[in-house]
Amino acid sequence: MDKATLRTTVWDDLESSGAARFPFPPHGRIPNFADATAAAERLAATPEWAAADAVKANPDAPQLPVRRRALREGKTVYMAVPRLRDEECFYELDPARIDDDDLDSAPTVSHVETYADKVGPDALPPIDLVVSGSVAASEAGARVGKGEGFSDLEYAVLRGLRAVSAETTVATTVHERQVRDDLPEPDAHDVPMDLVVTPERLVRTETPYPRPEGIDWDALPDERLDEMPVLRRLRDESDA
Repeated sequence: MDKATLRTTVWDDLESSGAARFPFPPHGRIPNFADATAAAERLAATPEWAAADAVKANPDAPQLPVRRRALREGKTVYMAVPRLRDEECFYELDPARIDDDDLDSAPTVSHVETYADKVGPDALPPIDLVVSGSVAASEAGARVGKGEGFSDLEYAVLRGLRAVSAETTVATTVHERQVRDDLPEPDAHDVPMDLVVTPERLVRTETPYPRPEGIDWDALPDERLDEMPVLRRLRDESDA
């Protein structure tokens, strides 16, 4: 099954089964799902989570419980500015600078700019844990996103900035219906998952898939370079 067909199959199944949650429809997005909070709690019970001080997380609805949990536990959360469009291309949510009453609002898409500082690439610390949203994932660690490629590109940027390494844990939280064995083989730019977490279980994938080491400049459209200052900087540094 190709990625486009797989996405539609998963979105349709989540909708028809009643497992999808707001925002509706699940199609065209990282789908929110029933018991996303339970999946976040299961992730939070892992030693990888306990050891993490800095968490880079996607901004989508199903991972909001993860972002909230991280702030409540004193972890600094980083979220990418949409489409990495700014020179300061990451939001930094430091719970020490946010009132306790605002910790649930701070990591939402609608409020993050109110509570976060925008930071440039040089201000990023080492990231201890990367949390990705998924449309589907396999027990072997393959992942399919919504098709725009930003999650993989953000990881590649972090590799280029040396904020993550080959040893940095990458996790996703999904509904059990999103865990499938019919994912296509990952492309070279696809980031495999170390942990696939559902409300019911934790899968340590021991993934056989290689992790991209940085940005594949030959595969990157010119318009992305025009839109994203951080990419222009990294390309210039790679050419230097």
